[in-house]
Amino acid sequence: MKKHHILYFLVSIALFNCKKKDSPATPKNVQPSNDVENITIFPASHPLNADISSAPIDPNSSVILANIGLTTGLFPDFGAGLWEGAPIGIPFVVVGNGQPQVPVTFRGNDYDDNYGDESDQGPFPIPLDAPIEGNGSGDSHVITIDADNGVLYELYNASRTSSGWAASSAAKFNLNTEEYRTDGWTSADAAGLPIFPCLVRYNEVAKGEIDHAIRFTLQRSKIYQGYVHPARHQVSGSKANNLLPFGAKLRLKANFDISGFSPQNQVILKALKKHGLILADVGTSMYVSGVPDERWNNTDLKKLGNVKVSDFEVIQMGTIKGK
Repeated sequence: MKKHHILYFLVSIALFNCKKKDSPATPKNVQPSNDVENITIFPASHPLNADISSAPIDPNSSVILANIGLTTGLFPDFGAGLWEGAPIGIPFVVVGNGQPQVPVTFRGNDYDDNYGDESDQGPFPIPLDAPIEGNGSGDSHVITIDADNGVLYELYNASRTSSGWAASSAAKFNLNTEEYRTDGWTSADAAGLPIFPCLVRYNEVAKGEIDHAIRFTLQRSKIYQGYVHPARHQVSGSKANNLLPFGAKLRLKANFDISGFSPQNQVILKALKKHGLILADVGTSMYVSGVPDERWNNTDLKKLGNVKVSDFEVIQMGTIKGK
């Protein structure tokens, strides 16, 4: 089971009150992030892009939500500036045909184990100066999008080597197809899902629409030992009917009034009504994942905390797989 860094609530609140600092220098291979807004990020038929606004509610919705905690609010785990010296959120880098391929070595360390047997093997076109989530503290995800070929590369628990990268796991996704992990395999996320297509990105909010499900986490005790499509991997634990499996989606209720929120937050909330939250990893409950960007307004994002678990419903999950 993957280990994950958990921030306490008071520390999380402090995140949004931290002094905004200049971001580190942009790696030379990074292209403007609006480049990825012009490529296909999975076909419209992919479950991550599905419109779930009319999907039926799961019979266990009420008990699952009660177990998560009805008064627990959303926490946007992304923003502007730095927290403990690192950008707030999960960064990515965009490359093209000219990016050299480098080797990826699989290893365990004091943070997590070696999942190389469930990983795609390199070499990958990941720049040696690609940003590492948390600057190498915590999950240390590294995400690279080859915009010329529409291929996504993601590493978990990654660190640089002299000639490439070392990681606990690696996953590659062809963004032009309806592609999934091998059944039972992890990815850079515990659920075996791609990370990048489920992140909140500033440029898509600025254009007025998020057209995909959004990644979120729950603490380990709230997660069912199993997974539903499109997830492919589970964590060990209980199979009680008040737990949520990886790949399950929460939908913001259609009658939830979003008129009092800022235009930017309304874009996010509309997406939660249409595409929902998808459970992708272990972490602090109701943390919502996004990309760091200096244009975010941290104070405004914090107001999403007024949206509580009680404002959601679990959509019908179908068959839960796993051991």
